[in-house]
Amino acid sequence: MAAAWERERPGTPVSSIGIVTPIWQLAKLFGDDRRRVLARAGVDTATLDLLSVLRRSGPPYALSTRELGRRSLVTAGAVSQRVARAEQEGLVTREAAGGRPRTVLVTLTPAGHDLVEATVDQVLHREADLVAGLTPEQQAGLTELLHVLLTDVQSRVGDDRLSQVGGE
Repeated sequence: MAAAWERERPGTPVSSIGIVTPIWQLAKLFGDDRRRVLARAGVDTATLDLLSVLRRSGPPYALSTRELGRRSLVTAGAVSQRVARAEQEGLVTREAAGGRPRTVLVTLTPAGHDLVEATVDQVLHREADLVAGLTPEQQAGLTELLHVLLTDVQSRVGDDRLSQVGGE
């Protein structure tokens, strides 16, 4: 691809193609595979994201809807839809936060906790399998390089919200 562009448009910088194109392709492959794993587990990506953000927050596994939106990088409307769906499924509860009349606190239920524990194990085991073609040293090196690239790109585009998938 880079050689073809170089031939057709001499002088156009093509060095990024060997980096950006595989990242896009990997993102598609990883995303599609994760959706298949989640479908087998009976949970969708948005619900797992909500439950995971709550689980990673630590005991008592409760956050305001505003904080959920910030950590998930989704709009207030999307948080509201996710919470309503998860609440109907018995995975979270929501209640007014004490002393803050317009603040809603979302809490992981035992069923939500069990679901996120089982699902995260499935997802992370599968993803570990997908990167197992790299040695531990290669994985560490790639992790470091991707961190450097992500941090630099974030500063260049003026968006530092993503520190990891799901934000935090």
